Amino acid sequence: MTKTMRATSALLITALTSLAAPSAQAAWALNMTQGVSDISRRIYDLHMIMLWVCVVIGVIVFGVMIYSMMAFRKSQGAVPDTTLTHSTKVEVVWTVIPVLILIGSAVPAARTLVETENATNTDMTIVITGYQWKWGYEYRDAGVSFFSTLDRKSNETRQLLSGLDPKAVPNYLLNVDNALVVPADTKVRLLITGQDVIHSWWVPAFGIKKDAIPGFVNEMWFKVDPDKTGTYRGQCVELCGRDHGFMPIVVKVLSKEDY
Repeated sequence: MTKTMRATSALLITALTSLAAPSAQAAWALNMTQGVSDISRRIYDLHMIMLWVCVVIGVIVFGVMIYSMMAFRKSQGAVPDTTLTHSTKVEVVWTVIPVLILIGSAVPAARTLVETENATNTDMTIVITGYQWKWGYEYRDAGVSFFSTLDRKSNETRQLLSGLDPKAVPNYLLNVDNALVVPADTKVRLLITGQDVIHSWWVPAFGIKKDAIPGFVNEMWFKVDPDKTGTYRGQCVELCGRDHGFMPIVVKVLSKEDY
């Protein structure tokens, strides 16, 4: 093995080791979160399976490419082979293998997708309406409704020439005046629509996101684990106008007893 090939192999091993190290992942914070519900963890596991499949394919393909370029370069005395002919076996192999990989990926992905859309047998229903630039919540079973807007301190600080320090505001631009409150270990059905333009309701910890479209009702659900009570934050992730970045989402998950 030449010096160049040894250096290339060492660099590739170092890169893969750094990606696999938990400390590196924690520092970079580039990966998905596992979430606080069964469905969010299933999505995370599916994501990790696909990621490592792609990593393995990438290592094999680029490894062969780098080896071929290094071992069979002109300076090493390599001479082009002009006798190569069509190989049906090779074409069958490089067609069948990707098809098998796609099928193997599609089956668990389809199962997870079907489950994320299964909003049957829910325990409570909440209607969510997106406005410029706030969220409206209505508990259908309890007859309670309210608006949720950016909290006053964040709103004051974000104003041009306010002179206030954003770092001094807890959860700057991610806090609201009225949070959505739900019980843990409860399957919550969400009916989502929009009043004016398209919005999008997204809470990463729940593993769910749906567009709020005027004149159309989307449906999704979540069920937080009983031991995962706390406050979870999200945002509108559809560009909905000038103040799009100032309509956060806050969900407080309480135990059934406290709720």
